[in-house]
Amino acid sequence: MSIVLIVLDSAGIGELPDASMYNDKGANTIGHVFDSLGESYFLPNMAKLGLYKILNTKNNLPDTNVVGCYGKMMTKSPAKDTTAGHWEMAGVILKKPFPVYPDGFPRGIIEQFEGQIGVKVIGNCVASGTEIIKQLGAEHQKTGYPIVYTSADSVFQIATHEETFGLNRLYETCITARNILQGNNAVGRVIARPFIGVEGNYTRTPNRRDYSLTPFETTILDEIKSAGGEVVAIGKIEDIFNAKGITKAIHTEGNLNGMDVTLSEIQRHCDKQTLIFTNLVDFDMFWGHRRDVKAYAKGLKDFDNFLPSLVENLNDNDILIITADHGCDPTYMLHTDHTREYTPLLIYGKKLKKNINLGIRDTMSDIARTFADILDLPAMKNGKSFKDLILYSTKMAV
Repeated sequence: MSIVLIVLDSAGIGELPDASMYNDKGANTIGHVFDSLGESYFLPNMAKLGLYKILNTKNNLPDTNVVGCYGKMMTKSPAKDTTAGHWEMAGVILKKPFPVYPDGFPRGIIEQFEGQIGVKVIGNCVASGTEIIKQLGAEHQKTGYPIVYTSADSVFQIATHEETFGLNRLYETCITARNILQGNNAVGRVIARPFIGVEGNYTRTPNRRDYSLTPFETTILDEIKSAGGEVVAIGKIEDIFNAKGITKAIHTEGNLNGMDVTLSEIQRHCDKQTLIFTNLVDFDMFWGHRRDVKAYAKGLKDFDNFLPSLVENLNDNDILIITADHGCDPTYMLHTDHTREYTPLLIYGKKLKKNINLGIRDTMSDIARTFADILDLPAMKNGKSFKDLILYSTKMAV
């Protein structure tokens, strides 16, 4: 059997109780997209999985047509970033947040980094990725100095021109930074941010790479791999887990490509127990952070249109789970960072129960605990299984 876990990167479903501590009170990524587009905006296929149930939004779909199990999940880790979110759904809950640098990185770190890469850097500030290449792109091309910046998240981002600096050189530079940023300065991710173009017309390319820490505890990916199963990482999943627990990795160029690759992997119908783990990053990278509501809505519509072909190609015992890793409300104007929100939990399988409310889950690690339960793997340390809520029988052929 295959379990297909698709992360709509940043598609939160409403503020968490502690959102005000993160300057995110009132955030609701998907809900505010609906509010902005009006009554004519409808996602019929996600509605069938229960999306409107967790939005508490009326629609014309009768309850008898809801074929999914649905709920929403809290983030237990004290963070609202990609690494924390994905690790938590894989079974690892952070005890403390990754370090952040609202005033830029300490001079000692920058000097060590410059010494190892052989050139100076420019920037070293909190900035929007698109804005900082507008401001410093020409200087970077003239001097050859990489642009270093961060955000409210625990990230060390390096932007360079793909053609004049070189893509492989950028990746090597990121690996150098990753090796330096350990211990008390162990940021969640070092991110390569390549761009192309000329002054006044710079654009980022799809060749982004994320260099995460290695998960410090066993994840459900490790358990599946250790049991002889297959873990297929699509999009930036390999980067988020630093390749740990992964048997096959496919990097993608945007959401549509990620959907196509996911469908192709489902159509392989592998005989092994398989986790197909997909991240669709455009929601976050292109539309959430840039506060582009219309583009975010179109992205959700594109995914909704893709769902029927995905469902049609599932085997009888396959399970589909759709969720998110955090929020990034495109209508939220107090900042342009991620937002601390519940994440959706939409589940479908041809042999699963229909129209089941899974309620509010205490942690995203419930996903990992449930996978272990269904696949008869060692119980995960964190989370609570909802297997018995979604299966007609506690036994399921795998």
